[in-house]
Amino acid sequence: MSSFLSNSSNQSKLQLATVALASAAVTAGAIYGYQQSRHGERLNRLKKSIPNPAGDAEPELQRVTRQGPVPKLDKEDEHNQALAHRAQNGDFDDELILEQLARNRVFLGDEGFAKLRNSFVVIVGCGGVGSHAATTLARSGVSKLRLIDFDQVTLSSLNRHAVATLADVGLPKVQCLQRRLIAITPWVRFDLRLQKFDGSAAPELLGAWEKDGQMPDFVIDAIDNIDSKVELLKYCYDNNLPVISSMGAGTKSDPTRIMVGDIGTSTDDGLSRATRRRLKLLGVTSGIPVVYSTEKMGEGKAALLPLPEEEFKKGDVGDLAALPDFRVRILPVLGTMPAVFGYTVANHVILKISGYPLDYIPQKARDKMYDGIQAFVQASEEKIIRAVTGGPRELCIGLKVPIQPCEVSFLVEDIYKAKSAVTGIATKLVLIRWQKPTRDILIRIGEGADEQKSSDLKLSELVCMTKEEATRHQKEVLLGEKTLEELYNAEIIERVAKRQEEIKLYEKYR
Repeated sequence: MSSFLSNSSNQSKLQLATVALASAAVTAGAIYGYQQSRHGERLNRLKKSIPNPAGDAEPELQRVTRQGPVPKLDKEDEHNQALAHRAQNGDFDDELILEQLARNRVFLGDEGFAKLRNSFVVIVGCGGVGSHAATTLARSGVSKLRLIDFDQVTLSSLNRHAVATLADVGLPKVQCLQRRLIAITPWVRFDLRLQKFDGSAAPELLGAWEKDGQMPDFVIDAIDNIDSKVELLKYCYDNNLPVISSMGAGTKSDPTRIMVGDIGTSTDDGLSRATRRRLKLLGVTSGIPVVYSTEKMGEGKAALLPLPEEEFKKGDVGDLAALPDFRVRILPVLGTMPAVFGYTVANHVILKISGYPLDYIPQKARDKMYDGIQAFVQASEEKIIRAVTGGPRELCIGLKVPIQPCEVSFLVEDIYKAKSAVTGIATKLVLIRWQKPTRDILIRIGEGADEQKSSDLKLSELVCMTKEEATRHQKEVLLGEKTLEELYNAEIIERVAKRQEEIKLYEKYR
């Protein structure tokens, strides 16, 4: 009898538990259904509230320095323009925005997410790299984007541009981005600048947002012209504007080799190397983060295509470019790589603005080495001047040499690859004159206490050696009677000659 009662009790408990669970599930489903219903109602109300585009003309949604050929709007464009106009005037349910950006909000935290939503980013260059960066930033919550580019969408752009379609061919790239992105993030405000970036326009193009005076939280360099790139980075460096630069995606194919690091650490990339060299000669040796590839070129891999001979015969090569000094070659670009560069750039900007932890690749700590090499050059010049003039030691008191640590870095790291030109050894490196001077190298300006003494020294006259090699070179060539041919073989002399010619190409940028 007791067993029967016990079984009945257990069955009752099981039934009650089952009913409770079923009730909880029904309640939860009802709550979820109600929330979804309210969400759908809000979204439908918003869409229905959009005025008919055929009515009053909507105000322009962006500033364009020079208006491009705007295609006729289709129904989708009209709908997107109207929605964006409403959203940018505050008539957009903020809960919908937060839901769209929910994954970023959870990842970055409320404080970091708020910083990102209130940020202003400038993107210079809206091609393959810049378009993917702009798209990612808009999707991630950045509220203000200034897009700067002089160029138009072409058919060849479509293999790598983030949002361009056939219908956008001929449309300025900045307008193409705005046209497509308002369909995704209608609340984002755009400031479109249809012009080429150059140093003279930097204060305006990199200046404050017009309506509220907010300065850029970050500048993205996605330019593929070295002169403009260097001007942009130098301006940002001098004016303490946070900037990140994308190096060359052309001829690259391995996404696992793409890295973020300081400009002083970037390697194996032609655009990075040329930019780094120019910046060093302007005194910028570090402090600018860059996205670059460590992929090495090899047999069977894509390379820069030479300009056909028939193009040269048409006249001045510069006349063939879209703008003066711009490239006239078609660069071999795998469509996936600019996207990876652009996403990496945008990722860096998002993390930096939001304050998310991020570390650079450790930078080469060689500042003391550069100072030591500069001191060695000065001591060597003093000895040469005294030997040539036969003057006393006091003759060279206060002597200055026209070479800076940034130029030492340029010669040692970029030209001589941190190796001796004589033996290839990479320890205890110094710079020293290659040939005995045949002219008076002591320059004296002023008299008495106001006299300035300096050595007439060009970068192309210096060569990188180990300290032991330089000591022998100084004793036997610069202060002695031996010729270069007596001390070095033809291979070494030819190697140094090639390096000197390379240096001369850059000396004009000092």
